[in-house]
Amino acid sequence: MPELPEVETTRRGVAPHLTGRTVSAVIVRERRLRQPVPRDLVRILTGQTLTAVRRRAKYLLLEFPRGTLIVHLGMSGSLRVLEPGTVARPHDHIDIVFDAARCLRFHDPRRFGLMLWTVDDPATHPLLAKLGPEPWDLRFSADYLVDLARTRTGAVKNFLMDGHAVVGVGNIYASESLHRALIHPTRPARRVSHARYDALVTSVREVLDEAITFGGTTLRDFTRDDGEPGYFRNELRVYDRAGQACLQCGKGDIRTRVIGQRMSYFCVKCQR
Repeated sequence: MPELPEVETTRRGVAPHLTGRTVSAVIVRERRLRQPVPRDLVRILTGQTLTAVRRRAKYLLLEFPRGTLIVHLGMSGSLRVLEPGTVARPHDHIDIVFDAARCLRFHDPRRFGLMLWTVDDPATHPLLAKLGPEPWDLRFSADYLVDLARTRTGAVKNFLMDGHAVVGVGNIYASESLHRALIHPTRPARRVSHARYDALVTSVREVLDEAITFGGTTLRDFTRDDGEPGYFRNELRVYDRAGQACLQCGKGDIRTRVIGQRMSYFCVKCQR
C-alpha cells in the first residue's frame, strides 16, 4: 500500500505540472471505487483552476476555488501526468484534463482508492477529522507521546502505526524507526521512557525524510509519478532482512514477529 513517502513523492511530482491550470474536461470510466465517484464530478471540476496540491496523511488534496478534491490511492492506485489522448490502459478509471495540455490519470487495479469532493474545509471531512499530527508537526513530540501512551496497553509498534496518534508511519517505516531508536517493537507503549520517545520522534522524521528523498519504497504495484520505482528499499536497515546481521550494532541478527497482524523486524541485541 502506498504510504506517506509515496504519496508525498506523487504530490511533488504532479503539482508543478498542474498547479495554475484550468480543467477543460473530466472522463470517468469507472465510478465504483471504495466510495462511488461523485456523479456530478464532471460538472463540478470543468472550468475550475487548480490552486494547490497538498497532502494530509496519505490523502492528496487538490484545491480549487469552489472546493477540494480528496484523493486516496488505496492499495494499488497511482496518478500520472500524461499527454491528453494517451490511450487508456485497463484500470485507468479517471482522467482530469487541464488546459487540453495535461492529463492527470487515476489508475487503480483494485479499486480501493477514493476520489471525493468537498466544499467544506477538508480538515473537517470524516476521513481526515480525527487524524493525528503530521510527523513534522511540532505537536508530535516526546511529551505528546508519553501523555497519549498512558492509557495504551498495546505494543509501541501498534501505537506508532495508529493514525490517531501520528499519521503516515506504516509498517515498513515503523520497523525502521523503532530500530533506529533502539526500541523493541513489542514493548508496551506506556512503558517507553520520555528519552526513548524523544529518540523515536527523531528517527521517524529521519526515516520518512530519507524515504521521500529516495522516492518512496517500491511495494507491489506502486511506482513514482514518472513511472520509475522508488529506491528507499535499498536503504532499509532492518525490514525484510530476517536472519541477517544487524547493521546498527553488528552483534545481533534480525528476527521477525507478527505484531498486530503485521510482520515486524527487529534486532535481538540492540532493541530493548
